[in-house]
Amino acid sequence: MNSVLHITNGDSFTQRLKSLDLKGDIITWREMLCEGKTLSSVGSESFWKTRFDFFSKNYKVTKAKFIELTLKEYRSLCNHKSQDQIVLWFEYDLFCQINMIGVISWLKTHRPYADVHLVCSGKEDSSDTLKGLCELSVDELRKLYDNKVWLTRDDIEYADYIWQLYCSDNPIRLENVKDFGNYQFSYLGEAIQSHLMRFPSIKNGLNAMENKVLDIALNDKPKSKRALMGSILTNQGFYGFGDTQYERMVQKLKPLFTSFNPVRLSQHGKDIFAGNSNYYQDLRDNESYLGGALKYNFLYNTQTDRILKL
Repeated sequence: MNSVLHITNGDSFTQRLKSLDLKGDIITWREMLCEGKTLSSVGSESFWKTRFDFFSKNYKVTKAKFIELTLKEYRSLCNHKSQDQIVLWFEYDLFCQINMIGVISWLKTHRPYADVHLVCSGKEDSSDTLKGLCELSVDELRKLYDNKVWLTRDDIEYADYIWQLYCSDNPIRLENVKDFGNYQFSYLGEAIQSHLMRFPSIKNGLNAMENKVLDIALNDKPKSKRALMGSILTNQGFYGFGDTQYERMVQKLKPLFTSFNPVRLSQHGKDIFAGNSNYYQDLRDNESYLGGALKYNFLYNTQTDRILKL
């Protein structure tokens, strides 16, 4: 009987997956490759050093915690060498899709002869609501598993190609990719478009989600910071970020607020949101990366949906 290895998108779903009582071992991919600098050589010493430097600087993660939460699980993945069937469990959003192509790139190099299948949640019914794995019932998860997609060699090569572009120093290369629909990744095109919209806009120097934060603050008038965060998480579209990521984002925008209880923008914040002023120079950080590209070396033109290099 063939042996199976399941690779999941996070601890919460790992616990759910155990309740399905499927055959095989489970590894949790504990990363968020959608944030901070990434190198294309997933799993290399330089790759993990780069990732730790990002987490240490931006989230105050200690080396001991990084080893315990991330590297130990990665080493366990490395030690699972006998499984000839690998099942990937990921979701539709940017957070998951970037992790997914990073994992596939690793598999291409380190498990070239394994059969790789993908279970990816998103549009699960006739509604417009996209669903994460943990939102599905046991029966829905079993159905999704029964309908898992086998990734051909071309699919794996393509995912690795997109990963290489994501890790390059020029996001315009990603912008020019047009053939997402020819491969077994239903949500990757939308996720990559969401990624490109994370570069600062020409309009006011804020990216799509930073503008969304100001939009919610101005028009929804949340009564507290907690209410603001809840609304951001609910209305984030394809990003799939967690509260700690948005907490960091709001902290950078803090000078544009007069209060967080209730939430109120300053006049300067209102001017920036309206496009009458620009916050690019205030936010510019020469060590801020999106994949392999310096975030503030590029601008996003919201009128043409194109990236411009400064």
